[in-house]
Amino acid sequence: MNITEAKTFSNIAATTLPFNLKGGLYTLTATATFGGGSVAVQILGPDNATWLAPLNTAGSANTLTAAGQQQMNLPGGQYRISIVTATAVHASLASVPS
Repeated sequence: MNITEAKTFSNIAATTLPFNLKGGLYTLTATATFGGGSVAVQILGPDNATWLAPLNTAGSANTLTAAGQQQMNLPGGQYRISIVTATAVHASLASVPS
């Protein structure tokens, strides 16, 4: 696969610092000790203060509560991986070539 942009995080247990994405189709892949927790992608809102949850390509919340993958169309902007109570998180957010 020809990945043009990817952000990878290994063995984390807290929400990441913000990072920039160019925009397009992305796949979130994550494994973790979920224990009732979750892993999700969030975009910084237009007020530059509020973090919002973009929908996946199926039109549902992009939150993972078990190991898996979700695809989403994302505009360019600032993002973070939000982690709620999950530990030992290994996550990747990678663009899908068109």
